Amino acid sequence: MTRRSSSTPSIRDVAAAAGVSYQTVSRVLNDSPRVNADTRRHVLDAIGRLGYRPSRAARALGSGRSSTVTVIVANTTLYGYAATLQGIEEAARSAGFAVGVRVVESDGPVDVQHAVEHVSDPDAGGVVVIAYDTAGAEVLRALPAKVPAVAATEAGGLAGVTRSMVFLDERQAAVDATRHLLDLGHRTVHHVAIPSESGTSARQSGWRAALEAAGAAVPDVLAAGWDVRSAYQAGARLAADQDVTAVLCGNDDTALAVRRALYDAGRDVPGDVSIIGFDDVPGAAYWTPALTTVRMDFTALGRACLAAIAAELAGEPRQVIALAPPSLVIRESTGRPPA
Repeated sequence: MTRRSSSTPSIRDVAAAAGVSYQTVSRVLNDSPRVNADTRRHVLDAIGRLGYRPSRAARALGSGRSSTVTVIVANTTLYGYAATLQGIEEAARSAGFAVGVRVVESDGPVDVQHAVEHVSDPDAGGVVVIAYDTAGAEVLRALPAKVPAVAATEAGGLAGVTRSMVFLDERQAAVDATRHLLDLGHRTVHHVAIPSESGTSARQSGWRAALEAAGAAVPDVLAAGWDVRSAYQAGARLAADQDVTAVLCGNDDTALAVRRALYDAGRDVPGDVSIIGFDDVPGAAYWTPALTTVRMDFTALGRACLAAIAAELAGEPRQVIALAPPSLVIRESTGRPPA
């Protein structure tokens, strides 16, 4: 595919030259009766001066026909990412948007720049960045201001970013999960953390806050990767410590690996150690024991992201979108500590 020259005028360049919005330029291109004669003349003059050639995407946007949204994501297989993408796709079908997916391979400068260039054509539609990790966050920060974009992020959003961001309150959910274990009588709760864009995720922050509020000891965080092997290794370290009686895991895959490490070490769940996961993957209720976990509605989060980018493309004010808070689902993997 031939890359568009940076000197080629865009619909937004025409809008700036004519002193109107890009939506008005699109209406002129599509002969909309909603544009008065003077404004139409100014826009046509700007088109002539700049030598602008309208794209099919610009015409589609102005005429109300199906527009395009590109989702930038670092991983399409992990549950949270895949469920968010599912929500975006479901909402897009209902709203008449076509959805493309661009996978950013890493947070390295070259991969980030390739992803940014892929969506930087001003006529290419909107962008939704799933920024649960450093790769997505770096792409979001690098996007030119003229590119319409929103992001799904960890709770609280990304520092220093002025884009619209949509998130679930996983920090409070981590507080609730940790309190549940403390209320059962555990003296403290250990934490096996998943990777985070910020280095200290909302889940980790909520866990720490709950322990500090209860006056409980705050153990060192055990960091795991997205792979279950690293989580198993963290679980093996915890299993070797007889003082460990409760573990909050960064997600359900991590909890599954920690559970296996405890089993291999001869430690019972929940008789010896209680475990709580995060996300509530579809199979969590059918493990042995069934997993106590935090239910995260990533599909609703994806739908909210699509609504936000659709509003931005239409030139509407930023929306305040209320999402149902995550909830703790208590099953069989938590109980009172051993005597």
